[in-house]
Amino acid sequence: MMKSQRIEGAVALVTGANRGIGRALTEALLNRGVKKVYATARNPEALRDWRDERLVSLRLDVTNLNDIRAVVDAATDVDLVFNNAGVVQAMGIVDSTVLDQARREMEVNYFGPLHLLHRLAPTLARNGGGAVVNIGSLAGLTSFPLLPTYSASKAALHSLTQAARILLAAQGTAVFGVYPGPVDTDMNREFAMPKASPREVAFAILDGIEAGQEDIFPDPFAVDFARQFASSPKSSERQMADITAAIRSGAAA
Repeated sequence: MMKSQRIEGAVALVTGANRGIGRALTEALLNRGVKKVYATARNPEALRDWRDERLVSLRLDVTNLNDIRAVVDAATDVDLVFNNAGVVQAMGIVDSTVLDQARREMEVNYFGPLHLLHRLAPTLARNGGGAVVNIGSLAGLTSFPLLPTYSASKAALHSLTQAARILLAAQGTAVFGVYPGPVDTDMNREFAMPKASPREVAFAILDGIEAGQEDIFPDPFAVDFARQFASSPKSSERQMADITAAIRSGAAA
């Protein structure tokens, strides 16, 4: 357990805030009484429908260093950072475009959070430490065979989260890892399986942060999976294989 982090009165920054978990997180943060949210997206026009004076919309492509510098310069009062922006592109390993797609996934899902962490860690230190929340995936703990390169990028983020938790503790910065299961977002549209709602996941993430849970499993599937993974990583690997077979069977039918 880490020290609990208070949501009310915090100044938060959310990447990929225009849809899915990022949008739900932004709404949940406002609902929980944050002082301010820097809501970022590649197209900030997608954030203009919010009518809340606490929300500051910023342009941010997490692969663009100029965008990152501009956001860091703007968000000098931030104390709660959500690395949420993510992308899924490759489905397999033999397609002719898989290498380019895998590089894109790694740039967004791993290097993006790394760049932000590198740039914002001094800001967090000046503001008392605060917290970083990396939105990973169960696929980062046990590879989902239908998304092998996405899984690899989330495994890299998981490793970064573990290291950053130790390295930033000296400056008082807490680092949370979030590992959702299937969530009803555009990213998971292709997969016919039960999915949690982004809103439920977002509120569970904030509950976990306030409780000081360094590893947050924010939906029922994730909770069950985490229990199994803790008992036997190999059985979790078999479970992912069984899920893959079931999805393939359904697609074939």
